[in-house]
Amino acid sequence: MAEAGTGFLEQLKSCIVWSWTYLWTLWFFIMLFLVYILRVPLKINDNLTTVSMFLNTLTPKFYVALTGTSSLISGLILIFEWWYFRKYGTSFIEQVSVSHLRPLLGGVDSSAPSAAGAAGGDADSSRQSVSECKVWRNPLNLFRGAEYNRYTWVTGREPLTYYDMNLSAQDHQTFFTCDTDHLRPADAIMQKAWRERNPQARISAAHEALELNECATAYILLAEEEATTIVEAEKLFKQALKAGEGCYRRSQQLQHHGAQYEAQHRRDTNVLVYIKRRLAMCARKLGRTREAVKMMRDLMKEFPLLSMFNIHENLLEALLELQAYADVQAVLAKYDDISLPKSATICYTAALLKARAVSDKFSPEAASRRGLSTAEMNAVEAIHRAVEFNPHVPKYLLEMKSLILPPEHILKRGDSEAIAYAFFHLQHWKRVEGALNLLHCTWEGTFRMIPYPLEKGHLFYPYPICTETADRELLPSFHEVSVYPKKELPFFILFTAGLCSFTAMLALLTHQFPELMGVFAKAFLSTLFAPLNFVMEKVESILPSSLWHQLTRI
Repeated sequence: MAEAGTGFLEQLKSCIVWSWTYLWTLWFFIMLFLVYILRVPLKINDNLTTVSMFLNTLTPKFYVALTGTSSLISGLILIFEWWYFRKYGTSFIEQVSVSHLRPLLGGVDSSAPSAAGAAGGDADSSRQSVSECKVWRNPLNLFRGAEYNRYTWVTGREPLTYYDMNLSAQDHQTFFTCDTDHLRPADAIMQKAWRERNPQARISAAHEALELNECATAYILLAEEEATTIVEAEKLFKQALKAGEGCYRRSQQLQHHGAQYEAQHRRDTNVLVYIKRRLAMCARKLGRTREAVKMMRDLMKEFPLLSMFNIHENLLEALLELQAYADVQAVLAKYDDISLPKSATICYTAALLKARAVSDKFSPEAASRRGLSTAEMNAVEAIHRAVEFNPHVPKYLLEMKSLILPPEHILKRGDSEAIAYAFFHLQHWKRVEGALNLLHCTWEGTFRMIPYPLEKGHLFYPYPICTETADRELLPSFHEVSVYPKKELPFFILFTAGLCSFTAMLALLTHQFPELMGVFAKAFLSTLFAPLNFVMEKVESILPSSLWHQLTRI
């Protein structure tokens, strides 16, 4: 019985919600009709006459006080709404209406996670406890001496921010130093060199270390910062490789003899991996792409646990340059996994491969007539997935926004990651016929799929709201940072601002021109009620007088 009663109440509630959702216009006209019919027993005409007499006795001071009070109240609401928006990023009235009133009226609660978000939103949702705005080393970062400094010589602008370079200095101290450096004089000098802020002081320290011993980290610093071409950098890295392999073999034999030896072996491993990776990147930049691919594959096989370096992203870019799309798909199958963190390179490369299958024959007009095929739907869904992960990338790929040199560190899902991806992958999108056209036609549809508000996710965990601040620290000041979602002013803030201004203007005009404003108010009210009076006159003329008389006597 209880279940039957509950079911009946639910049905009754759904019927009421349905009626108010679709038949509110009919309800409105029925209520107006009943009020008009019952105007005699309810003495509506007498009450209106009394009200009009009361209004005629009011002085202009009353209207000034009324409009002034309304302006004050709307101003207070505006101030509260603005404060709430600045603190929480949303309108208080809008939030209350969406969170509390909408469910009562039968609306769908968009805060509930979708099935796609639970399954394909990847296990990223379980990592929300991790800092949303963690900064990562850019897997494709350029060489300071051979590339960043050349940009400064030509343009006079600094492509790297102090914050970005400071993060790199911290990385170098973490990966290239250890507690046993004081036992080797050259390493002790390099430990101080990585802390130096002045580039010339770092370079001088590296030369000083090389005078004492063949130091791999000293060669690394010179290759990164002193070499003015990629060819020079490659030569220095080859010398670093020779020294680094010797240190690695020696520390490998002693790694189990104590904690200090373990730390030293870990440091030597990091140095060796860094050198081999940069050598592969040099080969890629010098046009020896197949050699670079082989070096990256060998490095990933030799050190499979060092996934934090994201070497697979270098490999994906090199394979795309070779147009080895089957190999790209094989790499994606391994790294585009639910349990692994995503990146713009992973998501947009997957979208590019699916777009490649249909983009050469895709036409928006034909698709609108016949609908999307299965392959086209898969490509569009892949693009939507990529855009939801990082919404800044399409404007760079479509050249709606100019590119700059990528920073040494990136923020995943941020503008810095979008720049780093588009800087190296724009050529690969251009090479696939029709891929950019398909992206242009479909990428904005992503935002219609994401639940309201925009901060809530669809396929991924909610977009972090702290990306703008971090990107402004990572990117140079001359670059206009992309912001998503844009914190546009909510409707209720604009509404209260307009209401406050309008009522304040009415108060001022009423105080200055009371008679003229009275005439204006009467004309406005008569114009407002003119359609209703016209409808009532037509109803009286159409209905028979006897029926109308009986209805008024009810």
